[in-house]
This record gives sequence, C-alpha cells and structure tokens, in this order.
Amino acid sequence: MTKIDLNSDLGESFGRYSLGRDSEIIPLVSSVNIACGFHAGDPDVMAKTVALAEEAGIGVGAHPGFPDLQGFGRRKMAMKPSEVKNMITYQVGALMAFTSNKKLQHVKPHGALYNMAATDHDLAVAICEGIKQVDPDLPIYGLANSELIKAAQEMDIPYAQEAFGDRNYNDDGTLVSRSLPNAVIKDPQEVAKRVKTMIENEEIIAVDGTKIPLKPDSICVHGDNQQALNIVSELRATLIDAGIEIVPF
Repeated sequence: MTKIDLNSDLGESFGRYSLGRDSEIIPLVSSVNIACGFHAGDPDVMAKTVALAEEAGIGVGAHPGFPDLQGFGRRKMAMKPSEVKNMITYQVGALMAFTSNKKLQHVKPHGALYNMAATDHDLAVAICEGIKQVDPDLPIYGLANSELIKAAQEMDIPYAQEAFGDRNYNDDGTLVSRSLPNAVIKDPQEVAKRVKTMIENEEIIAVDGTKIPLKPDSICVHGDNQQALNIVSELRATLIDAGIEIVPF
C-alpha cells in the first residue's frame, strides 16, 4: 500500500491574535509543524499545540522562521550563515522543550526561509547545521528536489521530500510567489485531485503545463489557508478512498 505523510503548519496564533482551526485540523493530519515564536506563536501557543498533537498521536515538528511577526515570516531577510544556524537551534530547542519526551519528529523551515533555502545552498547548509546542533538524527522537511534536500544529503541528515497540495508550481519546481494571484489553490476538490494525481503519477504539473518529476514523502496544507479545514478533510477522504495510507514520516 502506498503511504504518505500529511502535514500542516499550525500553532501560528500569538497573544490575543488567533489564526487557524488547529484543534479541528490536527485529528485529520499525520504530522504538524509548530511555529516557534519568531514568525508566529508564543510560549503558551507552543505548549498548547504540542499537547494537542501529542494527544492525537501525530508527529510533532518544529517550524522555525525569520524573526518577522509583522510579515508572518514571509519576507526575505539577509542574515549571516552563523546567525541562521543559531536562530534555527534556538527555535528548535525551544519547541523540543515543550514535548513530553523531549523529542521531535522533524524540522520544517517556514515561509521566506524555506523558499530561500530551496535555491540558496549556503543558507540551506546553515539551516542543517542549526538542526544538527540540537539533534544530528532529526529529519528536515524540504521542498522536493531543492537545495535544502541536497544540503541534507551532503550532511547526512535524514530528510523528507515535501510537496504542496494548495500551492502552484513554477517550471523549475519552486513555488509560485504569493505576490501573484495564482499562487494559492483554495478549492478543496482541486487540491485533493491534484495531490492524488501527484502521488500516483510521481509528477506535478507547473502553471505553464510543464511536468515536473516528483516523489513526495509528505504533503503540506497551510493552516492559514481560508479553506484549510475543508481542504484537509477532502484530501484525507480522497487519499483513503484511493487506498493511500496516511502515516507520520
């Protein structure tokens, strides 16, 4: 039976600011990427989200990002490799401290940090070094076939090739910028059909029609997508009906 991990970026509320329907989405996914306080989240939200994920028995991952609450971590920042390395270690270590067994399933960079690392090898290496400072056996989730995956391979870090159900792709395998109107897919049935085809055919169709070879280990649905709950529900049902087992990485 084909197996796939279904993950979502959650724990992105902050103080009195509430974002996402975490408690409803968590039972439907197999892994969760929890914000670590830099782009979103705070200590109370981190503790609550970890507890919800552990109660549901799903994989708990850290979701470190740039220190940019105003821009939700989706704006590029210029940082030295040493700064990136320490920033990753700081955030991953903080989330790990909230887990009951002081273990995480994985680390997945957020937003601009994730997208920049997909094409910037030096940045990708710095991220991997930050993870290794915490736990050299801790897997990283990265955009499939990206520089982040290559860096993980070079540094002998476990990794998961990630794909996105609710995002469109450029012909080079990168994600269409959120500044463009066709970046995000919000129709649940379209996302479900797209992911099912992606898994079965091991390819994704870019916005220009290019077929990009892709064999994902994990599929992400963004928790801040307005249709996130409906998308996850539809996607989960579609995959199960197709005989695809949803399991943590």
